Amino acid sequence: MLVPLPVRDIMRTPVKTISPDAPVIEAAQRLRDEDIGSLVVEDDGGCVGIITESDIVAVTAAEGDTRALSVSDVMTETLLTVTPDADIETAVDRLRTNNIKKLPVVEDGSLVGIVTTTDLSDYIPHLSRARGAFDDQTQRKRFTRPDTLYENEDWTFESYGTADGIDVGDHVQFSKTISKADVEAFAEASGDTNRLHLDAAFAEGTRFGRRIAHGTLVSGIISAALARLPGLTIYLSQELSYQGPVDIDEEVTAHCEVVERIKDNRFRLATAVDDSEGNCVIEGDAVVISDPIPDTA
Repeated sequence: MLVPLPVRDIMRTPVKTISPDAPVIEAAQRLRDEDIGSLVVEDDGGCVGIITESDIVAVTAAEGDTRALSVSDVMTETLLTVTPDADIETAVDRLRTNNIKKLPVVEDGSLVGIVTTTDLSDYIPHLSRARGAFDDQTQRKRFTRPDTLYENEDWTFESYGTADGIDVGDHVQFSKTISKADVEAFAEASGDTNRLHLDAAFAEGTRFGRRIAHGTLVSGIISAALARLPGLTIYLSQELSYQGPVDIDEEVTAHCEVVERIKDNRFRLATAVDDSEGNCVIEGDAVVISDPIPDTA
């Protein structure tokens, strides 16, 4: 089942807090002793800032002796927060946009939790990759020779790179419609006969209100895109986060871009699948081997 997770499902509680009048050395000792990276600063029940290990290291390097300093002298006062009902993608965007790692969760003016990049990475493993990898692609030569046994006139793909292998900056996209027949064939092949995907009356009573495609079937479109990179592409790993459902008979598009050469013929790729309206429904990272096409081909 695919549904965006709310922040309340992954936030940490209770939140460790400290007074703005507390000495900086007390904050440093608590961060060390409690093995945490930050303390939310509360005053009269309201959040007024946050103090982190980085804040303390910076002020120590600048001032040397911090014994006369209080938390209010060091804390970050512009406190960015998120509500517990926001989805985790909202939290990710806020962390990325502001280049921060901790996000207090506030509901009706009260501090109810905190979410960090570490928490989010359990659900979005590719969090460290900057958004927009598919928006700022280097212009590459279009590659049109598919290294596949056959194509279907209902499928479309574009691959940009060189014909003799792949390199950083190469990218490919592949589109197809996930049909009712695809869903039923996948259920039979995989054994995943969850009624959400196969029984319209049953699915109507779920949170989705209708049948949706299997998440693994949709993510398989990424594999289809990778098959259309030059050479013989072999999967080593794939990390995914599912961000929304895909309807049956909806066209989806997989995007893959080579973002790192790990060594020799091993590469890391940014991967995503968009629905027919251009909304990202699956996002992640893949690691592949790129071998030459065998002479027997």
